[in-house]
Amino acid sequence: MKLTKSLLLGSVVGLVAVGGARAADLPVKAKPVEYVKICSLYGAGFFYIPGTDTCIKLGGYLRVDLALNTNSDYNGQFTSANGARNRLTNYYTMRAREDLNIDTRTASEYGVIRTFFDGVFSWTTGNYSGSGSSTGSTVYSGNLGLNTSGTTASLVGSSVNGTDGNTSAGSLGVYYAFIQFAGFTMGKAVSQFDAPWTNYPGNNYDGLVGGSGTVTGVTQLAYTADFGQGVTAALSVEDATAYYQAGNINMSGASSAGILGGSYGSNDTGGSRSPNLTAMVRVDQAWGLFQASVAAHDNHVAYYGATETTGHPDDKWGWAIQLALSIKNIPTGPGDVINISGVYTDGATRYNFQNLAGSSYSMFGSSSSAYGSIGFASAPDTVFVTGSQQETVKTWGFRGAYTHNWNPSWNTALYGAYAQAQYGTLAKTTICGANGNGGVFGSLAGVTGCNPDFAIGQLGIITRWTPVKNLTFSADLAWTHLDQKYSGTVNASAFGVQGKPAATYELKDQDTLTLLLRAQRNW
Repeated sequence: MKLTKSLLLGSVVGLVAVGGARAADLPVKAKPVEYVKICSLYGAGFFYIPGTDTCIKLGGYLRVDLALNTNSDYNGQFTSANGARNRLTNYYTMRAREDLNIDTRTASEYGVIRTFFDGVFSWTTGNYSGSGSSTGSTVYSGNLGLNTSGTTASLVGSSVNGTDGNTSAGSLGVYYAFIQFAGFTMGKAVSQFDAPWTNYPGNNYDGLVGGSGTVTGVTQLAYTADFGQGVTAALSVEDATAYYQAGNINMSGASSAGILGGSYGSNDTGGSRSPNLTAMVRVDQAWGLFQASVAAHDNHVAYYGATETTGHPDDKWGWAIQLALSIKNIPTGPGDVINISGVYTDGATRYNFQNLAGSSYSMFGSSSSAYGSIGFASAPDTVFVTGSQQETVKTWGFRGAYTHNWNPSWNTALYGAYAQAQYGTLAKTTICGANGNGGVFGSLAGVTGCNPDFAIGQLGIITRWTPVKNLTFSADLAWTHLDQKYSGTVNASAFGVQGKPAATYELKDQDTLTLLLRAQRNW
C-alpha cells in the first residue's frame, strides 16, 4: 500500500512538472499584423512603409524603340561612322529599356523630407566601325556590360563571327538620386536652369539644339524659395564636368584632317575648379508659365604643353541666359499647349548645344562635281593658341513646339529648333587667315570660302496614340540641317575608320532625317 501511494504521488508530481513546462512553452499572444496602408498625403500611388511614418511610391516605364537612319537612339547622322553614311552606318538602331523610380516622403517640422531615385536598364543596338586595317576589317562597339565594380565596361568583339559574345550584356544608368529638405535639393536632379520640359517642348527626339537640357540630371546643391501666388526662385551650384564641358580647344594643334572631322585642335580642359552657378525665377499660373534663368561657367585650361613649365591661359568665365514660356488653354482645343524657349551663351556652349545634341559635326553626302561632299562644324566653349588667352565662342538659339490633342487618345506636335555659333578674331585668323584665304584650312587648294561660324536648323513632327491608359505608341520624324560657311573643294587624306578614301570632296551644307518609333508602358 505504501508503495502504491508513493507511485501515485510521484506520478502526480511528474505530471504537474510536465504540465508546467508545456505551459511555459506556450507562445505569447502574437502582435497584430501591420498591413500596408494607403498614404493619401502626397497623391495617388503612395503607401506607408510598414512600421514607419514614411510614404513610398514606386513607378517607372518599359520602353521599346526603333530608330531608323541612325547609329544612335537619340540623334542624327552627325559624326564618325554615323556621319560617314556608307556601309558602316546602321540603317536602324533598336533599344529596350526599363526605368524604375522610388519616391519617399516623410512629414517633419521642417516640411516634407523627400528622396527620389530613378535608374534605367537598357539594351541598345551597337554598330561597326572600320579598324583602319588594309583588309577592311571592322570592330563592333556597343552593348555595355556591368563589371564587378558596378560601372559600365565596353565589350568589343570581332566582326569575324558578327557578335559581341555576350548576349546578356546591357547598360545600367542613374538618372536622378536626390534629397529634398527645407527648400534644399541635394544630389542628381534636373538643372535649375532648364525649362520644365528640358529637351522636349513637344517631341520624343533627344537631340534638339537651342537650349539647355539635363534630362538625366546633374549633381547639385540648390535652394528653392516659394513666394506664393505661383512665384518661385532658385539658386544652385551644379557640377560642370559631366554635362557642361563643350571643350577648351588649343588651336595650335589644329590640322586640316582634324577640322574635316569636326575638331579645331586639341581639347585642353583642366581639372574642375568651380561648379556652375545658376539662378532661376519662375511664375506658374493657370494660363501657363514663364521662367528666366542665368548661369555662369568657369573655363579652366590645363597647360599649353605637356608640363607645368609650358604655362597656361588664365581662367575665363562664360555665361548663359535663357527665357522660357508655356501657354495653355489655347482656343484650338482642350489640353493644347505651346512651349517655347530662347537662349544666348558666351563661353558656355552646352546651355545651347546641350549634351545629347552634341556640338561637333562631320557629315558626308553626295556631290555632282566631286567624289562626295562634306559639311563640318564645331562649337567649343573657348579657343586659344599657345601663348594666348582664351577667346569665347558665342551662340544663340531657340526651340519650341505646338501640341494639339485630336481626342483623348491621339495628339500631334509640330516642333523645331535653331542654334547658331559665332567665333571671334583669334579663331577665324587661325583657321582661315586674316582675309579668309589663309590659316590652317583657308590656305588649302580648292577652298574658296572659309568661315568656322555655322548654324543648325531642325524641324519635326510627332504623333502619339494612347489606346489604353499609360500605354502609348508614337512616331517621331526629325530633320536636321547643317548650315556651314565653307565653300569650294578640298583634297582630303584618308578618313581611316570611317571608310572614306583620299579624294576630292565638295564643301557644302548637309541634311539628315531620323524616324523614331516607340512603344511605352508607364506604371
